[in-house]
Amino acid sequence: MSKITALRTIRIPERANLLWVEVTTDEGLTGLGEAFRGSQAVEAVMHESVAPYLLGRDSRRIEAASRHLLTPYVGFGAASAEVRAASAVDMALWDLMGQRHGIPIHEAMGGAVRDKVRAYNTCAGYDYNSRGAGQRRIGEADAVTGPYDDQVAFFRDAGVLAESLLSEGYAAMKIWPFDPHADASGGQMISLEGLKKGLEPFEKIRRAVGDRIEIMAELHSLWSMPAAARICRALEDFNIFWAEDPIGKMEDLESLAELRRQTRVPLCGSETLGGKTSFRRALELGAVDIVMLDLAWCGGLTEARKIAALAESHARPLAPHDCTGPVALWAGLHLAVHAPTAIFQEVVRATLATWYRDLVTALPTIQDGHVLAPTAPGLGCALSPSLLARPDLMIRESRMT
Repeated sequence: MSKITALRTIRIPERANLLWVEVTTDEGLTGLGEAFRGSQAVEAVMHESVAPYLLGRDSRRIEAASRHLLTPYVGFGAASAEVRAASAVDMALWDLMGQRHGIPIHEAMGGAVRDKVRAYNTCAGYDYNSRGAGQRRIGEADAVTGPYDDQVAFFRDAGVLAESLLSEGYAAMKIWPFDPHADASGGQMISLEGLKKGLEPFEKIRRAVGDRIEIMAELHSLWSMPAAARICRALEDFNIFWAEDPIGKMEDLESLAELRRQTRVPLCGSETLGGKTSFRRALELGAVDIVMLDLAWCGGLTEARKIAALAESHARPLAPHDCTGPVALWAGLHLAVHAPTAIFQEVVRATLATWYRDLVTALPTIQDGHVLAPTAPGLGCALSPSLLARPDLMIRESRMT
């Protein structure tokens, strides 16, 4: 038996959306997990609901823990605080599994089917999505603050940005130039002027680099079905790889399926769904062409494997999400090299080059536009000693009594 003796949560004010969990066993091992968004709510769930169940149990029984934490009585829809807590704990239990046997998680899950996976760069900036609850809106006054301030760059000159990415080996990029035009109508419609403005970055990319780079359009669940259809039909001429999360409620899978019938643009969804049941329905309805899931929001690696199997059974490719934190990125990468239909791992070069490095002891290796399979035991990283030495660290711990 590998008895769980303590559960510790860690957060810092500077990265208010992030919460880390460390699960310790009587073997002297510590597994690491990560939650994103609403960190204080997830922290409360960890200590009020998860810890009383988990402490004293066998850390090797990951499936049993996953089923218990994901299927109680109330509050567990989509990527709720309960699901985010369960996701982080599941990562930590798999980390323990890999460490215990001296192998990477993907090997513990049955082995890799590839030794690397293609990366695409989400064209965010250095602090995108890391502090507040909303997405950053770019205005005329915004200036580029560094070489990888890619969100400002794609609004300024997306063609130059595409050339920069190609020079570093990236052959795919994701942008969201339609977002600023959703506010005027609450996403219910997009004007011809807004549509034309939103298409400009795609035009610049194709003029600058032709078809040498794949383009993904992120729509951030901002639009009604008719507005999303208008955008997607306008994007058909640019041969984009996918349009992601196009409608305002991605749980409205019937509307998503209707949109799918109205456009030739492949649809990708959704990091926000959480849990295998929603993905099963999306696949049964033919609502998505590419399955995207977030390891910190869907239930962790245990649930993600089941979603990946559903994607495979419907002949749909898989693309793990990352625009959150470095631990979830590691977890997504293990799934991406293990799952048979995985085609991409999302990365943000701005965060990889800056604050991700301050949080963990190691980051995935990117080489020639691909992310290499992890080789270290477990996840492949731990929290950085410099992070753990910070005076503003907020720690809460539950232990066996």
